[in-house]
Amino acid sequence: MSKTILAIDIGSVKICAIIAEINNDRISIIGHGITKSQGVKKGVITNIEQASKSIKQAVADAKRISGTSISSATISISNAYARSLNSVGIVNILHKDISIKEINRVIQAALYNANVPQEYEVIHVLPYNFKVDDQDFIENPFNMNASRMEADVNIIITQKSSLNNLKKAVRSAGIDISGIVLNGYASAISTMGEDEKELGVAVIDIGGQTSNLIIHTGNSVRYNDFLAVGSNHITNDLSMALHTPLKIAENVKIRHGNLDEISQDIIELPIIGDENNRNEVSLEIVHSVILSRAEETLMLLSKLLYKSNLQDQIGAGIILTGGMTKLDGIRDLAQEIFGDIPVRIAQPNEIGGLFDELKDPIYSTAIGLLLHGAGKHTEYEINNNNDLLYKKNSKSEDLSNIQLGMGSEIDEIDDSINQPKIDLGDIELGGTVKELQQQRRLEYTMERENDQKDRRRTDFSIEDLPEIPTGNGNPFNKFANWARQLF
Repeated sequence: MSKTILAIDIGSVKICAIIAEINNDRISIIGHGITKSQGVKKGVITNIEQASKSIKQAVADAKRISGTSISSATISISNAYARSLNSVGIVNILHKDISIKEINRVIQAALYNANVPQEYEVIHVLPYNFKVDDQDFIENPFNMNASRMEADVNIIITQKSSLNNLKKAVRSAGIDISGIVLNGYASAISTMGEDEKELGVAVIDIGGQTSNLIIHTGNSVRYNDFLAVGSNHITNDLSMALHTPLKIAENVKIRHGNLDEISQDIIELPIIGDENNRNEVSLEIVHSVILSRAEETLMLLSKLLYKSNLQDQIGAGIILTGGMTKLDGIRDLAQEIFGDIPVRIAQPNEIGGLFDELKDPIYSTAIGLLLHGAGKHTEYEINNNNDLLYKKNSKSEDLSNIQLGMGSEIDEIDDSINQPKIDLGDIELGGTVKELQQQRRLEYTMERENDQKDRRRTDFSIEDLPEIPTGNGNPFNKFANWARQLF
């Protein structure tokens, strides 16, 4: 059975919409649209109407190419106002075998224990470590036998105001929101390899106006950070240093942005406000300006990595992606700044139907959103809708009918462990946690009544008494006869 998905990367420089079809877990891109971003600066919506128009145009182009009319999308949200919290959840396993329900319960318990500020909203709850009884560093506790389970989680939150403005811009474009993914997390999904996930890796996406840092160790994302600097700052520096228009400065950066070689050639550039006259500029100055800004950006990112205190856990090194990585020599410069940590430049991993235009580091986030919407997320995750996402290749249970929330419902879940477990397939669609508890109590009561009836029928029968010899010499003879008559 095929499924169509839509991903929208809402960046500060561009907005990219991609539509794909999924057939038997095979993803194939069938359409995309790219427009210049308006109403978005440094990852933040500054004009809802303009942002909505840009989103609408990108989606319309993607629909026209694909020939579909999909209206629900997975969208990106900037790291600009995102924060991370760490929390721990602990639950007892009554029936000893860990199912999807128990995994969901322990992650929800960790979320409930977290001190989330009132003005923030949860985007992701990502468990990076499970502990089963006394055994730590469990990759996947599903189907294990245990009496107790713990989960360490990384909770990514964002300001409600910025999130609501983003939702308004998307919905004004006629698009429903099926999922919200942190853009750095999306870039990591599209660029990491399996070995890098296993060994631990830092993914740095240097975009037009912002840079994102994600550290993936163990099972999931452990750390995320944000820098309000990107490749457009090089363009601004060139424009001011060379006194030339921004468009010309951007072309100079693309054509002559080489960090390895220094040229003595002279080029002529138009002057700001007087494009009929031209200045002669040495490419040596161009090289110096680009190198200074690129070096400063990488040094700031190196400090963010040091601040995480996780640099010792990224055995696979650093992945660089995003627009600035297209500068010649950027990898060698990054290797010099980050020291002994290996560095590689990455474009999105290959998927079906990937257009040549999209095989570019600037589309890492957009491809990652598509993969997340197709189920290529971490092993377990609670999303913005408080739903548990998990890879279903070996797990037969379905939690789509349970709407787990925070607060008193967590207490109800904990109370339920003393009641018999039931299959979720017996629950009607749309059932809430309270309805689940009522159903459990009813079945539990019925089972107890049936057990009591069975015990009354089977626990004692006078016919089971051993034969007692008759005769006046037996002192129990009269008692046995009396008991048989009574029963």
